[in-house]
Amino acid sequence: MNTVNFYDVKKREKVDVPVEKCFKTKYERPTKDGGTQVRYAVKAEVDGSKLTKFVSKETWAQLSCPEQ
Repeated sequence: MNTVNFYDVKKREKVDVPVEKCFKTKYERPTKDGGTQVRYAVKAEVDGSKLTKFVSKETWAQLSCPEQ
């Protein structure tokens, strides 16, 4: 996987971003029953637009971009 496909809301089109310009991040939040929910995402910034794409844990683990 050399590129990550994002949807740019401002341009209303899909944008391919090289993996070298992306960052992996995790969003963790507590649940009502005391557990923790983890969402995995890939972030990038292109032409001044901040892009975020939520991905599965397996896809997140396969990406070679640095974690932020």
